Amino acid sequence: MNTYLRYLPIFLAVILFSCKSGEKLFNKGRYGDAVEAFVKKLQRRPSDATSLQLLPQAYAAAMEFHEGRAKQAIASNNDLKWEAVRNEYNSMQRLYNVIRSSPAASVIVKPKDYSTALASALNNAAEARYERAVQLLEMGDKQSAREAYDEFTASLQLSANYKNAAQLRDQAYQMGLIHVVISEIAISSSYFQFTADQFRDAVVRQLEQRRINNFVKFYDERYVRNQKDFQPDQYLEMRFNDFVVGQTYVDRYQREVSKVISVPSNQKDSTGKVINVDITVKATLFITRKTLASSGFLDYRITDVTNNKLLRQDRLPGSYTWQNQFGTFRGDERALSNEDKRLIGGRDVPPPPPQDLFAELTRPIYDRLASDLQSFYSRY
Repeated sequence: MNTYLRYLPIFLAVILFSCKSGEKLFNKGRYGDAVEAFVKKLQRRPSDATSLQLLPQAYAAAMEFHEGRAKQAIASNNDLKWEAVRNEYNSMQRLYNVIRSSPAASVIVKPKDYSTALASALNNAAEARYERAVQLLEMGDKQSAREAYDEFTASLQLSANYKNAAQLRDQAYQMGLIHVVISEIAISSSYFQFTADQFRDAVVRQLEQRRINNFVKFYDERYVRNQKDFQPDQYLEMRFNDFVVGQTYVDRYQREVSKVISVPSNQKDSTGKVINVDITVKATLFITRKTLASSGFLDYRITDVTNNKLLRQDRLPGSYTWQNQFGTFRGDERALSNEDKRLIGGRDVPPPPPQDLFAELTRPIYDRLASDLQSFYSRY
């Protein structure tokens, strides 16, 4: 009982707010929302006087608003007017369903069923999109085919399985495709050809996986070269130029280090405790630093196969530096820092093989190329 009394004020506040919300919505001219608010109130309290009084007025006003907009749309010359009509009929059908959900509301309001009119509007809207799509498809160019694809898609969204829209949409998609062949990568040294092929394979996979543009497809030249019926639209050619792999530099130098440390002395204080004194310890580091520098450029260009027109070209730089340091020391080890000790603990290790160095220098090139191609084809 105490729990009920504790929550009673909240319950009453919710009811009062619901009622006032319906009235506020009605007074603001939001008649459709007001209808829903009044119906919800009647579902809880079928005898609520305010809802019983204002619900018929709110419904009549909402119907007048939506029917007026529907008639206005029907009278227009807009090719897509039936989509606007569909929206209005849908709003009115929603009010029908809301009122029918409440016995108390159904007694005082006899809502109009717009299901038949809504189905007819949807069919007309789908037909309008279908007709636009067919006209675009008959134009025969790629851009029109892409627009036709969108129109067929819209038609099917309005009415699933409408006529042969699905079949024609597939046809429009094929007509709108841009087929881009990615060339084998030319490189002056056959020693790095395998790594260059791996680079190209990664580019092809990345472009296929990203699906940059729904109407652009990428192909590996090796797999389409012997397909007689295949006709590419564009050709992406790549070539590595001016590359140097593993240019070696060896630097040997020495460095003096020192540190002030505290050590026990031979003296004691009055309590017998040994007195510490500061001394400076020194050492000489003998360091060998090996550096292998690799660098190069990837030149690429995209051409239109039909007219040999250059669409885009660029030169992308890449570099990679491998370095190893090791050393010895002479003197007092206590003078060495932790970093010095790590350096002394190092050893002369062999550098990576040239193929690995070449792969590393192509990483920044790959990232830049993928970004360039995504930017180019995303708005193509």
